Amino acid sequence: MARAMARGWGEPVLCTDVLAERAAALAAAVGGEALATNAELAERADVVVLCHKPPALEAVAAEVAPRARAVVSILGATPLAAVRAAYPGIPAFRFLPSTPVAVGEGMVCYVPAPAEDPRLEAVVLELFGRLGTVVPIEESLIDVAMGLMSCGPAFVALVVEAQVDAATRHGMAPAQAAELVTGTLSGTAALLRAREMDTLGVRREVTSPGGSTARGLDALERGGLRAAFGDALDAVLGSGRR
Repeated sequence: MARAMARGWGEPVLCTDVLAERAAALAAAVGGEALATNAELAERADVVVLCHKPPALEAVAAEVAPRARAVVSILGATPLAAVRAAYPGIPAFRFLPSTPVAVGEGMVCYVPAPAEDPRLEAVVLELFGRLGTVVPIEESLIDVAMGLMSCGPAFVALVVEAQVDAATRHGMAPAQAAELVTGTLSGTAALLRAREMDTLGVRREVTSPGGSTARGLDALERGGLRAAFGDALDAVLGSGRR
C-alpha cells in the first residue's frame, strides 16, 4: 500500500523498509530517497506515514516518536487510540486507503477524531485527498469499510475475470472482452453516482420484462451473487459460516 500511495502522489518521498532493496526500488520508481533508519526519516519528514505491520507499532514508535512532528497510520486492526498511545503528544491520524490510490482513484476512509491542530488536519486531509475520495467513517465501522473498499479491488477483479472468461467461451478475444467489461464498470459507477445510487432505477432502464437482461439477472440471482458477496464480507469480518 505504501508503494500505491507513493505512486498516487507522484512526488519524491523519503522511505524506509526492513528490506533495504525494497525501499531503494520505491525511491527509484517515484523519486526521493531510501533512508537507513526510521529515526532519520522522522527527523527529516514533516509527516511520517506508518505502513508497517501492526505488531511492529511499539518497536517503530521507539525510533520515530522522539523525532516525529506528526504521524499518519494506515495500520489494520490498530485503533487510533493505540497509535496515539505509542506517540504521546504527537498529532496522529488514521486512514484506510485502497490500492486504486496508485492511479488517483482510490477510496480513502478517514477516522475523524479531535485534532490538536486543525490546520495540520486540513493539510493531511488535502494530502490524502490527492489519492481519490476521502470518506469520514466511525472507527467502529472501519473493518466493514475494509471489506468493501480495501478488499474490494480483489473482489471486483474477480468479477471482471469471470465476465471475461464467460465472453471468451463464446469466441470473444480476452483483450476485447476486458475492455468492454472494465469500461462498463467505470461507466456504470459514474452513472450510479450521478443518479445518487439509484441502483434499482439503473437496472430498470436496461431491463425489459422477459428480455435478455432480465434473463441474465435471474441467472445471477439463482447463482447466488448476493449471498456470495454477503459471505465474502462475513469472511473478512471473521463472522463467516463455519
